[in-house]
Amino acid sequence: MVREPLSIADRLRGERLGDLLREARGSRSITDVALRAGISPETLRKIERGRIPTPAFFTVVAVAGALKLSLDGLLAQVSLSETAAEATGEHSGRRRAQSRGVMVRRDDQRSGRQNLPHPHFTGPRYL
Repeated sequence: MVREPLSIADRLRGERLGDLLREARGSRSITDVALRAGISPETLRKIERGRIPTPAFFTVVAVAGALKLSLDGLLAQVSLSETAAEATGEHSGRRRAQSRGVMVRRDDQRSGRQNLPHPHFTGPRYL
């Protein structure tokens, strides 16, 4: 079974989720929160940085419980952030990608085609 590639909107939603979890964690260490949630610190770090844009539901439940967040509140905040991003035009992902050091090729901008690198490619990333 081949998994469909994530859309830019899915990636941005994952980044917003990570930002909200990092903000809720505050001054607590990643290790402390991860152990309370029953996941590895590296997994929590990846979720917070948006490297795991679609974490498993039970992982989100565990992290929300460790941070004493309600799932309804978390969903509302992610949705609110998504609406705000669409209103500012950030939903295209281009501006955010460039701010993170991802190069956007001009020919792909005109055609609307995404030129994503191979998952094991270690060179510059293109969108």
